Amino acid sequence: MREILSETWTNLRANKLRSFLTMFGIMWGVISIVVLSAMGTGFQAGNQQVLEELGRNIIIIRNGRTSLQAGGARAGRVIRLTYDDVLELKEKSRLIEHISPELMRGAIKTKSAYNTSTLQMSGVWPVYQSMRTIEVDRGRLLSEVDGAEARRVVVIGYEASKQLFAERDPVGAEIRLNGLPYTVVGRIRKKNQDSNYTGRDDERLFVPYETMRKEFPLPGPNDSPDSLSTIIAAPFDSVTTAMIRDFERLNVGIFGLDGRTPLEMEIRQILSRRHEFDPRDVEALSFWNTALESAMFSKMMRAMSQFFLAVSLVTLTLGGIGVMNIMLVAVKERTREIGVRKAIGATARRIQRQFFSEGLMITLASGVLGFLVGAGLCGLVNLAPMPARFAGMMITWNTGVFAVVALAIVGVAASTYPARRAALLPPMEALRYDM
Repeated sequence: MREILSETWTNLRANKLRSFLTMFGIMWGVISIVVLSAMGTGFQAGNQQVLEELGRNIIIIRNGRTSLQAGGARAGRVIRLTYDDVLELKEKSRLIEHISPELMRGAIKTKSAYNTSTLQMSGVWPVYQSMRTIEVDRGRLLSEVDGAEARRVVVIGYEASKQLFAERDPVGAEIRLNGLPYTVVGRIRKKNQDSNYTGRDDERLFVPYETMRKEFPLPGPNDSPDSLSTIIAAPFDSVTTAMIRDFERLNVGIFGLDGRTPLEMEIRQILSRRHEFDPRDVEALSFWNTALESAMFSKMMRAMSQFFLAVSLVTLTLGGIGVMNIMLVAVKERTREIGVRKAIGATARRIQRQFFSEGLMITLASGVLGFLVGAGLCGLVNLAPMPARFAGMMITWNTGVFAVVALAIVGVAASTYPARRAALLPPMEALRYDM
């Protein structure tokens, strides 16, 4: 091994510029793999975090309008969700793990001891908060006891808190909602939310559903005390996984499965009996399935990552060609040496192993340096403030394994031909060779 290292170092020193350029090609290929892969992973993780600010694989069910006749009922009839629909789905659905009703009201006159504002408000069950990633940085969330006792408590959004209390801690303070006193029990952390269906959570209020049903029912002429704005549900993880798998297997656009996944079909099947509409009517209820959005985005990110890796492999292959060239030059320059070594008993296999080892060591040394430089660059980038949709440069074990495997393949491919050519040189011709 020491002899191989010594001869490799001598060969590199004899051709400094060529050696540097060759090793730089390998280094740049590995740096590209590390940096581009880390950037793609960080971008995917950051966007996934923003997507989950709306909710983790939830389905939002809203009122719809029938497009098919059912029994004696005409098409075009409005289907309005009620509290009993939630109870029916909770009891009979095999695919839904969590579910919550949601009552929504806008233009709620909100007054604190310091300021006044007009805000949106939702009445929900406690499980809604975990489904919709409602998390607090002050105080606590709504509890089961709050709902059971219909307490006048409220969790306030981050920006809403700024409007009403400026920099003061709102927890424990009293606010008036349309003149009724409520106690603030929690403040929602600041959310980097770019999608919503009624407004950003930062600017909203959340109270127990039972309290809002009693004091703030929907005011429409066709609404009853049991009418709902939406139903929020979260399927079991296995259901979401199967849905994403079907989406990718069928290779359809995001709207190709809209309203037609097993989850949505089951919901329509259950509620069609209560509202007397055709369960095949995809417009009878309106759905927003965030799992499909997440699947679509993941598909896009995989395509982008594959492109990045292809670019990196091309760069790495070009570096491998450089290694092959420098080894071929080394074979040519050391022809007489090869002849002497063969004349004194060195076998073709030993000569081949010598040049193969040299080429492989050049490749691996360049690759290790490239990986360290790439990791260092990622670390430097992570010291800077990150934008909302970027989680930083994330080097995963997949990246490391891929870089090592790709580097080994390139190193073997780049070293085999020069080593074989050196081993096959006839001793007498090699001794007669003159540069």
